[in-house]
Amino acid sequence: MSNEVIQRVTGLLQGFDARVRATDSSAWGNQSPCGDWTARDVVVHVANNLSRIGAVLSSGAPVEVAADADIAAAWSSAQAQFIAGLSTGDLSQNVPGPFGPMPAEQLIGRLICNDVLVHTWDLARAVGGDESLDQGAVEGALSGLLPLDAMLRQPGVFGAKVEAPAGADAQTQLLCFLGRQV
Repeated sequence: MSNEVIQRVTGLLQGFDARVRATDSSAWGNQSPCGDWTARDVVVHVANNLSRIGAVLSSGAPVEVAADADIAAAWSSAQAQFIAGLSTGDLSQNVPGPFGPMPAEQLIGRLICNDVLVHTWDLARAVGGDESLDQGAVEGALSGLLPLDAMLRQPGVFGAKVEAPAGADAQTQLLCFLGRQV
């Protein structure tokens, strides 16, 4: 199972990375769909999450993105630290998560994958990039998150869901479920 999680998160990271690399430097201050976050804030959030988990997996220290950091370089560094941790770390070990400690494989497969997926869209929307998401990942995220509705609505997790239009595709349903105005 670990190989499946590694392949899935690696593919999602490639999609996020493509949006980061395609972003014009003038767009980092653009408003994102995430409350008060800019496009830069979205990347900082994802990078810091990856850095923290990568550090635990590699017994290193996380490197938080500095306020004045070159965001594309900071992203690349965090992604590299995470991928290094994936290749050498014990994915069965418990790591800190937002709902308490859980095995790294579950945290990555259930939370990090979904976080990277939805924030790929957030970043693309903020900077006018490619908003299309991997259909298989979207369908997997939607089916996995729907049963967690009550837990996801706790303060600090996700906001209220938005009603998806009738006949909406899976991507629109997922984004609306996660509170995005599509």
